[in-house]
Amino acid sequence: MQSFTSRQIAVATFLATALVIGWDISGLDLAMARWSGGPSGFPLQDNWLLNHVFHEGARRIAWGLVLLLCVGVWLPAGPLQRLSLQRRLQLAVTTLLSVTVIGALKVSSVTSCPWSLAEFGGIVQYASHWSHWFVPDGGSGGCFPAGHASCGFAFLGGYFAVRESSPAAARKWFVVAVLAGVVLGFAQQLRGAHFMSHTLWTGLICWCVAWGTDATFGRFAPREVDTARGKPLAIQPAQISATPRIA
Repeated sequence: MQSFTSRQIAVATFLATALVIGWDISGLDLAMARWSGGPSGFPLQDNWLLNHVFHEGARRIAWGLVLLLCVGVWLPAGPLQRLSLQRRLQLAVTTLLSVTVIGALKVSSVTSCPWSLAEFGGIVQYASHWSHWFVPDGGSGGCFPAGHASCGFAFLGGYFAVRESSPAAARKWFVVAVLAGVVLGFAQQLRGAHFMSHTLWTGLICWCVAWGTDATFGRFAPREVDTARGKPLAIQPAQISATPRIA
């Protein structure tokens, strides 16, 4: 089965963006937060499983995987051996870049977390995270987008790195990364740390970072000459070997 074309990816990205914006407009963030929170706060905020396993534990695992990807650029093992040097480098770069972008947005955001809202026992009045970019809500801020969900979504770049060598494996990678991001984001929502929109925007941003990184790496792919026609041919990145070949 072939991988999706650039046009199909562009259309899917546009539709996903429209859906996320639609969720923002719908006002469902508060309705969903009320499932797990109330005037006295969020009962599961300090839950051991959500805090120590889904939050702290998952974060350590994610950073461990990032470290393995970085080391694997030069010392590939297991599935990484099937990827070219360029694709391994792309995978490590896009993962680190996704985490960096989400972290930078969080640091500059003045949006407070649900557990800081007056409706849930805090002092802050609810307002859209987009308006909070310009008008601080009086809370601690730093809550948009969802940083913890990026422990899963940051690995979306693997889809682009793997799809040429194995479209089927790329789809599986995509599904696992999305599920991990959604599960980790939902765990934080149960604790009152984020709204659903925070998780959705994190996923969309990480996807766009991965897509843009893939396009950038593709532009610098080595080229060889078609001796029959005298025209340059793009070498498929999956064909680039990490070690030289002797003719």
